[in-house]
This record gives sequence, C-alpha cells and structure tokens, in this order.
Amino acid sequence: MNLRRLATDRRRLTAYWSAAVIQTVAVAADIKVLRQSSKVALMPLLLSWTRSQQAHPLLQAAILASAAGDLLLETRFELAGMAAFAAAHACYLAFFVSKRATRSWRVLAVYGALWAALIAALSPGLGNQKIPVAAYALLLTATAIVSRWHNPRSGLGGLLFLISDALIALRMSGRDFPGRGALTMSTYAAGQYFLTSQTPVSRPRTP
Repeated sequence: MNLRRLATDRRRLTAYWSAAVIQTVAVAADIKVLRQSSKVALMPLLLSWTRSQQAHPLLQAAILASAAGDLLLETRFELAGMAAFAAAHACYLAFFVSKRATRSWRVLAVYGALWAALIAALSPGLGNQKIPVAAYALLLTATAIVSRWHNPRSGLGGLLFLISDALIALRMSGRDFPGRGALTMSTYAAGQYFLTSQTPVSRPRTP
C-alpha cells in the first residue's frame, strides 16, 4: 500500500471516530441537530473506510443496512429500523458462518443463557413488542456467537453490539439511567468497527 493510500485510509477512519465522538457527546448533552446529523453520517463514514480496505461485500452490506436502520430509527420508523438491523445481522451471520472457525459450545451456552436472562428480565415492560424484541435479540446473540468463534477481535465487536442494543431494550422496557444513551452509541460505534475491521480481502502487492 502506498503512502498516499495509507494517509487517505487513516483520514477516513479518523472521520469515523470523530463522528462517533461527536455523536456520543451530542447524545449526552442532548443537542438534537448535532445528534441527528452525526448519527446518520456514522455508518456511511465507516462504509467508506471498509470499502477502502476492500472488506468483504457481506460486511459492506451489513454496514449499509445499519445506515438504513439508523436513518429509519431517527425518523421514528422503529419496526422498519429494527428490520434493517436484522438484515445487517443476517449479513454478519452469513459472513462469519462461511469462514473457518473454532466452534465453542461454551461460548454458545454462555450467550444462550445471557439471551434467556435478558428476555426474562425485560419482557414484563415490553408489552406488545416482546416477541419482535426477543427475535431480534436472538439474531444479535447469534452474531455475537459466530463472530466470537471467528476470532476474539470480531467477537468483541459482536459483544459490544449486543450490549448497545440491550441498552436500547432497557429503555424500551421502561428502565433507563443517566448516560445510557451515550453508552449505547459508544458501544455501537466500537462494535461495528471491530466486526468489520479485521477481515479485508487480500490485496495484490504493488511494486
């Protein structure tokens, strides 16, 4: 990789993390315009970087679906936004399942128990959203499992994404706490990065 390309890639990644910091601060300070603009910019910036890294098309598709989900959630189309994120996790699952991995039944058992405990704790406050949330949480949990089977770095991404959406479910169930929104967005941004950053396709060597 030549120096110009490396510098460009670093600028793209810096732009992503800058947007993530702005988003987290804007959520914490409740600055609506800044919160909305930084959120809808977040995934397109990450997509730009993953494309520069020649990430697998399924990973790029996951980021694109996540961008749609962010936009839909910001415009209050919550079920459509959840569907977009479900599509993102389907892309992650398809990618990680297709790769050689060490399948650990311990990881499966731990995450299965975590999903069951989370749904049991939150269900009383979810009302008629109980079934959609449980199904989506199962998809999130599956992503966390297969990404951890792939390697610890992507597994960290899957775990952080799970934590981020669990915090959203906590709000939906009527259980909120100060700083939850900022924590949700910081774990979301980090989770997406770790899920997509470790598996670029091989590039041909340049002389």
